[in-house]
Amino acid sequence: MGRLPTENGFIGNPADWGHKTALLSAGSRFENRSVPRLAIMVKVLCVLYEDPKEGYPTTYARDSIPEIKAYPGGQTTPSPSTVDFTPGHLLGSVSGALGLRKFLEAAGHSFVVTSSKDGPDSVFEKELPDADVVISQPFWPAYMSAERFEKAKKLKLCLTAGIGSDHVDLAAACRHKVTVAEVTFCNSISVAEHVVMSVLNLVRSFVPAHQIAETGGWHIADCVSRAYDLEGMHVGTVGAGRIGLAVLKRLKPFDTVLHYFDNHRLPESVEKELNLTYHDSVQSLVKVCDVVTINCPLHPKTEHLFNEEMIHSMKRGSYLINTARGKICDASAVAKACEEGHLAGYAGDVWFPQPAPGDHVWRGMKGNAMTPHVSGTSLSAQARYAAGVREILECFFAEKPIRDEYLIVQEGRLAGTGAHSYTEGNTTQGSEEAARFKEERPCKVQRTSVGGS
Repeated sequence: MGRLPTENGFIGNPADWGHKTALLSAGSRFENRSVPRLAIMVKVLCVLYEDPKEGYPTTYARDSIPEIKAYPGGQTTPSPSTVDFTPGHLLGSVSGALGLRKFLEAAGHSFVVTSSKDGPDSVFEKELPDADVVISQPFWPAYMSAERFEKAKKLKLCLTAGIGSDHVDLAAACRHKVTVAEVTFCNSISVAEHVVMSVLNLVRSFVPAHQIAETGGWHIADCVSRAYDLEGMHVGTVGAGRIGLAVLKRLKPFDTVLHYFDNHRLPESVEKELNLTYHDSVQSLVKVCDVVTINCPLHPKTEHLFNEEMIHSMKRGSYLINTARGKICDASAVAKACEEGHLAGYAGDVWFPQPAPGDHVWRGMKGNAMTPHVSGTSLSAQARYAAGVREILECFFAEKPIRDEYLIVQEGRLAGTGAHSYTEGNTTQGSEEAARFKEERPCKVQRTSVGGS
């Protein structure tokens, strides 16, 4: 039996996980089961990104989305008792509230939803001291630093609506014995699709060609002067977990030569199926690849992994794609390599901090195809991670075990996926820079108190 994959790497052996994971993940989706109401009112503080500039949508481009019941490998999608939202609707913004408002109001809990998260005057900072549960997203993270843990005397659960809990100081969470959980696998395929899009975007020089068409031009030579075929290129992933492996599978039909690095080798059958070349170091991989995609978690050992030395060991004219975490790359080193032409392009959707200040060096650098952090928050992904948040909250309120694959920290130590994917430590240093991001839009706060008032 092979190793259990994490989002960003194959970690451990299923035998080490016991039987709980299999039992908890085998239930039917949205099965009917009652969730006991807590006798004590709980305060849930939720940080979500802002609503659209033109207001919360009343109509959508599509009437429905495909229903996914299980992920590759057999893990079932989230299975709360029910959901109070329409899959395919905008749930990740303040007004969407992850579809939790009715559920929490009916149970008599206090529910505060805000996009104001950075700095001492933020709504999050003011509401944190008496919060029992904090919910945040990787796309608009509420950075839980050691200082914030000190202020949050009642905090029991930090919940990531998505995957990746590096915005939480895990060492501090362990010290304060706060449970940290995330919705593992909920948007892994969403991110893998974004990676493939980014690879093609850079290699085919799509953005400049689109800009020429959009502005009324027809300058063919300008469009194609930096455009190549992906076919035959050597493509490598740093990290071959759920996301990295999905990327490799999706790139094989392009007749590329595939490489990967991971702390744990994939099964031989997978290597043969995809014709993969394994590298025992990142340095070995980047020297031979035309395209490198980063699909590993951020923790102290991967922070600034792609520094100036690593980048300059890559082939001249290679492309770097990062949908993992912005802090895995040295921002200045990336910009310098793009400006000097050592990198032909850099794409991705992850920055540090988030939101990135308006003068972030990546915003205007040469050869970039960056977006805000959106790869894992498509409307399809939102339905899954909103359901996963509800499942975790139902378990928390009912004092039932949270799935092992969702756990990052529990009872003062790394647990579940966290024990295999992360190293205990802190990667939130510098997050205070997020307070420099300014948009001239009023902060929206929605509050549900006991009794729905």
